[in-house]
Amino acid sequence: MNSNKMMGQINAIFSVFMVIFYLGVGIFLVFYFDQSYLDKAVRVIIGTTFFFYGIFRAFRTYIKIVELFFTKEKDEEN
Repeated sequence: MNSNKMMGQINAIFSVFMVIFYLGVGIFLVFYFDQSYLDKAVRVIIGTTFFFYGIFRAFRTYIKIVELFFTKEKDEEN
């Protein structure tokens, strides 16, 4: 296993945690954050932005994980 593939796998695993973070912050802002100093419209806009970015990042992370973990390496013989 070469180091580039290993770093890609580490980055893919880190991306999974970031997806959980973005989705969690988005859901928290939209449904559970009730402070008077932040307007509800602003909370919903920021929360939905976090949520949809989390979905976008989840899709990209899924593709990267399938590519790095579940595809066979082609033997590169020089």
